[in-house]
Amino acid sequence: MAKWTLFPYPHRYQYDSANLVAQWQHLHLGDQEPLPSDPSVLAAWALFHNGHFEQAMQVGLAAGAVGSTVANVATITYARYLEKRERNRQDLLIEAAERALVQTQNEPGNANAWYCHGYALQHYSQGISVARALAQGVGNKVKQSLERAMTLAPAHADARIALGAFHAEVIDKVGPLIGGMTYGAKKDTALRMFHEALQLQPESALGRIEYANALIMLEGEARIDEATMLYEQAARTTALDAAQYLAAETAQTELATEDWGATASLLPPSEH
Repeated sequence: MAKWTLFPYPHRYQYDSANLVAQWQHLHLGDQEPLPSDPSVLAAWALFHNGHFEQAMQVGLAAGAVGSTVANVATITYARYLEKRERNRQDLLIEAAERALVQTQNEPGNANAWYCHGYALQHYSQGISVARALAQGVGNKVKQSLERAMTLAPAHADARIALGAFHAEVIDKVGPLIGGMTYGAKKDTALRMFHEALQLQPESALGRIEYANALIMLEGEARIDEATMLYEQAARTTALDAAQYLAAETAQTELATEDWGATASLLPPSEH
């Protein structure tokens, strides 16, 4: 396995198993992950929140089935924000999706098993081109898994963000008619997902970034001012952990680029 790129700010967050418990509800407002009872899994989550993604993945996998979610979240987060080599990124996302699929089979009531499956496949699709992924049937898998996560965890804001992005991207790539008839993608659903997500998790930088991207894809220049405002809000977000910090930094970087609105898309932020 190729060596993972380190989180650039390794000492910025100092969670351990003790102080993580106190912050758990705030840190997991978006994914509704229950506080783990297994000490090794809690330790893996502390590594994740501190930005030690490879170690979090390794410790999570070593814990067995109970560590699957933290291992997958760490892998997907790393692949999305820090892995610059496209082949490695795709391999990591497929590995996470495959592990999550097994988890859905063993734990069909685990919302984040379904979320990780859909989320990993969503970003894998962006790497191979959305049109190609749709032709391979990946799109329906993404949609079904994210919807299942929301059914199991009605307050799952992150699943709504991912599902809103899915609807917007499908419409952008294949048009509203084919997107609606073939994949059930709808503009109104995309926008509703983002509205609901930001009500559930008002401080989500990722939610604002994806919402802004979706507005540009769905309505173009007419919504550029609103999209810019969302990016500015995301850039000012107070990040509680490494993943949130990387999302806010993505917004800062995007705003610093010339004519960002013309090129904004739902590609992984690290590739913008």
